[in-house]
Parts: sequence; structure tokens; C-alpha cells
Amino acid sequence: MSKKIGFIGCGNMTQAMIGGVIKAGVYVGKDIVVSDLDEGLLSKAAESYGTNITTSNIHTAREADILILAVKPNLYGIVIEEIKAHVRDGVVIVTIAAGKSIESTQNFFGKDIKIVRVMPNTPSLVGEGMSSLSPNNLMTPEETGEVTAIFESFGKTEVVDEKLMDVVTSVSGSSPAYVYMFIEAMADGAVLDWYAKG
Repeated sequence: MSKKIGFIGCGNMTQAMIGGVIKAGVYVGKDIVVSDLDEGLLSKAAESYGTNITTSNIHTAREADILILAVKPNLYGIVIEEIKAHVRDGVVIVTIAAGKSIESTQNFFGKDIKIVRVMPNTPSLVGEGMSSLSPNNLMTPEETGEVTAIFESFGKTEVVDEKLMDVVTSVSGSSPAYVYMFIEAMADGAVLDWYAKG
């Protein structure tokens, strides 16, 4: 794929996504640019995957054809205000923040812009994710396919109507974490019982 992909934020989900697209051959490291304030995370991405790294979100915004906003929801307004004058014409914005609608993201940019709202889940970190995608009406089928290929590189995908995204967040987005907590609680209970009887 000849387009450049940019990530703002270099946390666990970004690392999983980069690893997925490179392993699947969707992108190569030189076509990926990542920005974050944490230079340790950036160094890890560069060493592991050969990505371009920077502490400048503006640089990432200028470089990317597909720009993934991988920051916490409370930082969306701040980050978009910083970059909105620097994104390329025709850029595709991918938002993976829970609770951030397409409309709210577009309002932050203050103009019509191509947006895909995506809800991945934590099994993405081990290549077994389930991601639901909702493109806005400015996205072409080809562009939606390009974003889908990114998320299919570390799991399965489904394109859904945005009105279902809050349900998706509750069911497939959060449920793996709840199952993990349940399993952890059972293990803790077994250990406690063993000590009590020992």
C-alpha cells in the first residue's frame, strides 16, 4: 500500500496495530509515522518496526494519508485543535476513542472531513481483535476497504451503522476486559481458599 499511515499516540493499541499491519504486509515501517510525547514508546516502535517517529503531532498530521487518533478521549479536542490546519486534503481520520461520535469529531475539525469511527478491543493486542467500523458519508468504498485492511491485520472486522457503536462498545469492546476480571477474581479466590485450608 503506497499511502502513508500516521498514528498520534504510541500506546499499546498503536503498537498492536503497527505490528499487525507490518506482519500482514499491509504497510512497511517506512510508510508509518508515529508521534507521542513519550520518547521511550517512540524508540520501541522505531526499534521493533522501523517506523518513522516524532514528538510533533503536526508533523504526523502533515505526512499521513490515513491518520489514526490513538489518544484518550479527553485529549481529542486538544489534539485536533493542534493539527486541524495541517492535515492533508482528502485525509482519512480514524478515531478509536470510545464515546466520540463522527459528528463530534467533525465538529472538532470544523469542516467536512473523511472519518471512520472504529471500536477495537483488547484481544487486538494478541492478534485476535474484533473491530467494528462506521465510515461517514464522505468515505469511498475503496477508502473504507483500506481502513478495514488495517484492522483485519490483527483480527476480524465488521462495518456497522454508527447508531450501533455504543452497543458494540458495551458488548465486544468492553466484554473481554470483564471476562478477564472474572477469570482473575476466580484465580484469586482459589489462591485464597488454598491458603485458608493450608
